[in-house]
Amino acid sequence: MTMDPSTPQESRDPHRLLHPPDYQPHPLHVALVLTELLGRISPAMLTPAWVALGAIACWPWDRLRIPVFVLMLSVTLLDGLGLALLPQTGRSFGPVTPPLLALTLLRTGITVAGGLLWSTPSALVAVVSVQIAISAASLYATWIEPFHIQVTQAALSSPKLKPVSSPGSRSALRLLHISDIHIERITARERELLRLVDDLEPDLTVLTGDYLNLSSVRDPDAQADARRVLAELCERSPGPIYGITGSPPVDLKDVVPDIFEGLDVTWLLDQVADVEIDDHRITLVGLRCTRERSRDIPRLRRLMAKVPDDAFKLLLYHSPDLMPEAVDLDVDLYLCGHTHGGQIRLPLLGALVTSSAFGKRYEMGRYEEAETTLYVSRGLGMEGLGAPRARFLSPPEIVLWTLSTAAFGKR
Repeated sequence: MTMDPSTPQESRDPHRLLHPPDYQPHPLHVALVLTELLGRISPAMLTPAWVALGAIACWPWDRLRIPVFVLMLSVTLLDGLGLALLPQTGRSFGPVTPPLLALTLLRTGITVAGGLLWSTPSALVAVVSVQIAISAASLYATWIEPFHIQVTQAALSSPKLKPVSSPGSRSALRLLHISDIHIERITARERELLRLVDDLEPDLTVLTGDYLNLSSVRDPDAQADARRVLAELCERSPGPIYGITGSPPVDLKDVVPDIFEGLDVTWLLDQVADVEIDDHRITLVGLRCTRERSRDIPRLRRLMAKVPDDAFKLLLYHSPDLMPEAVDLDVDLYLCGHTHGGQIRLPLLGALVTSSAFGKRYEMGRYEEAETTLYVSRGLGMEGLGAPRARFLSPPEIVLWTLSTAAFGKR
């Protein structure tokens, strides 16, 4: 991990700078901790609860109670088996009980509603069809989508990018944005990430935080695997790599610096870095994320005061919560993650939870306001603790930007 030599000596210690000592946990993190406690209970110990929910589900079905009861116990067993096999096969490593309970409650509610509305054989067929659809969606969300990384292609033109002036220089700069890796162990997803970096050959790579899964921040094996992935990323990336911190509960101040120690990554902790590649000049502004706007806005303003007006300003901040200020400060490109695109999305409704101060306003993808372009990456990994190791309609992504000069401005 390298530091900007222009930074004062007293500000170079990442153990001091990652997060303020009086950081207050986010309510969502507290809720995840509670579900993690539930995850310590074996599903087998809750057998009376599964039987009770099956009995509740079959109650309004009159003469069809026995087949409904068998249906409920069968799908609960299959759900539990599918979740339990994930860590056994090295796909993901979350607890079984919290997502199993959520699925069983959902199935129970649907079955009770069907029986109350129309407790006939034809209604039971409809309920069975819905239960099969839930099973298919659950298997897809846990076994398939989390491991299919999408490479999103994005382009931005700006007259602030210095025109090409030397023979052999590229007409555009390829910038790779990677966010929210959330490593538990090295899985098919991390291996696919490294393969894609090989293929893309970015000129510049930026990392916007959250390197470990919430369940794994104190796990030495997970830390070692995270270091292996990041070291391999450094070897495969032909251009320089810059990184910032993510959410305070994830990127712990006594963990993350050791993971990056000795790696060829320039760490931006409330710092500005001027980068020139093939005659393209970019000013990177890397800001620590405390998830408290009242803390982070003044630090952003102080950093931006150091940047010349005519520079192409690229802001790296973990969440989208500083977008209004980025617009006011004439940031050209603002790259972040944090929301995971909701991680679990529903058709038409979109993200159920974003963990953003602005709710669904900046839930994922590209946003244009005034002269500022924001991109909220869906990231790669999954949250952790008691949250399901699942992605639905929000596949993992990395974003490859093509930055070029244009007299006419943005594209």
